[in-house]
Amino acid sequence: MVKIELLLNEKKISRIKETELSRYLDFYKESYTDNLNHATANVNNFPRWSIVSGYYAMHDISKLFIAKVYRFKIDREVHATTIKVLKELLNDPGLLKLIEDGYGEYSNLDDDLKDAKKERVKVQYYTGTDFMKHKYANKAKEFVGINVKTYVEKILKLIEGSNV
Repeated sequence: MVKIELLLNEKKISRIKETELSRYLDFYKESYTDNLNHATANVNNFPRWSIVSGYYAMHDISKLFIAKVYRFKIDREVHATTIKVLKELLNDPGLLKLIEDGYGEYSNLDDDLKDAKKERVKVQYYTGTDFMKHKYANKAKEFVGINVKTYVEKILKLIEGSNV
């Protein structure tokens, strides 16, 4: 728990007050569910958005787990800090790899958007091709079907097993 103490001291995480716990948990239950449903529903028609929503489902259920079981909330550098907290709290390398891969997929899309802003015309023509649509659709199906759903199921089991 040494790193947890460091994250507390750096104000990257904090303890959740009892008075805000219920609202906090309800928000993340709703948020991860919405993101998971959106990711699943849009795999074929909007695969890039499906990947983004899938990652956010993973991210939000992670914060739900951290809040419900350990009473911490993530305050700063939320994506990196969430993964750091999970590394300290979980003893499951496979589960950690799923969230890290999810963050990698999300980051790649974020980088694509930044590049698109710089080179709008080039990206506009290449990302709109049938080849790229097919590529993203396959990537989204695999990512949501395997990474996201597996991760969510495992975290739900951890939450249920915590008896909190």
